[in-house]
Amino acid sequence: MELRHLRTFEAVARTLSMTGAARELHYAQSSVSDQVQALERELGVELVDRSQRRIRLTAQGEVLAAYTGRILGLLAEARTAVVRPAPELALGALETLSRHLLPGVLASYRARHPETRVRVSQSNRGELHGAVRRGELDLCLTFGTPPGTAPNVPPNARPSTRQDAPGLRTETLAEEPLVVIVPPGHRLAARGRADLAELAAEPFLATQPGCGFREMYDTAFGNTPTGTNADTGTAGATTTGPAPVPIPAPVGPEPIAEVDSVDTLGACVAAGMGCALLPLLAVRHRADRGEVAVLEVGDAALRTAITMTWLERSPANPALAAFQDALRRRLST
Repeated sequence: MELRHLRTFEAVARTLSMTGAARELHYAQSSVSDQVQALERELGVELVDRSQRRIRLTAQGEVLAAYTGRILGLLAEARTAVVRPAPELALGALETLSRHLLPGVLASYRARHPETRVRVSQSNRGELHGAVRRGELDLCLTFGTPPGTAPNVPPNARPSTRQDAPGLRTETLAEEPLVVIVPPGHRLAARGRADLAELAAEPFLATQPGCGFREMYDTAFGNTPTGTNADTGTAGATTTGPAPVPIPAPVGPEPIAEVDSVDTLGACVAAGMGCALLPLLAVRHRADRGEVAVLEVGDAALRTAITMTWLERSPANPALAAFQDALRRRLST
């Protein structure tokens, strides 16, 4: 199959229009039709249904369209890998991981690979995974269940490296404890430990629904007397003991306030507004400064996975493997 025929078919499959594909590729419409027909003759199948006023792909055309996207993507990656003037690495992370984990890893990586130019961006979990899938990021760091993981497969399943959503690979690097933070003068602050049922009676702040940190909160408190169950979402936190039924997903007690930022959440707790459930990594700096007190949950070992996700094809970027090794070294100590 000729690459020009595949490029033309990709445009036809995407636009579902011979005219639109011709306009995009700057071909005559007859040339687009001829190239698609050449592919059909070579493969011995019809790729496009022309019986209607607007064309559509046949079942065989749908299959080829999926492969064509991957072939052209690999070609673009190969070209970039060959002609890029210097190694580049595009990373993405949740705000908490970007602030409290990445700086040390980046410093170590930079010392070993000073020639590599690194670009770091922050976003939410869904956007980060989407950017990796589109090839805009080489790797992302997130908390919780990786994209596309089956509901009955826990985030810490072995082996730690798995293929998840199509084209993505995810590795669990470590498991981070979840803790409750309270204002320094809170009645539970001096104890340093409390059970879920007792904590559920306290006023809690949380992030917005759909956020990974909100999933951790809902998962932890959803099975307490004040929690409920709903048919949406997947758990972001795991506990020891028998594996929970994945559906319906738990929903924690209604928080007294919802905020968008983990930093704002911590500041509100420090100001005495209420309590919050967060990874220890996100709150250790405030606890060290005495702004909040940390409570362990006494009757459940709550934790969340720190995961890195990358494209299965990303070894085309030689800088990626070295950075992955730097992450593993950092989180294995």
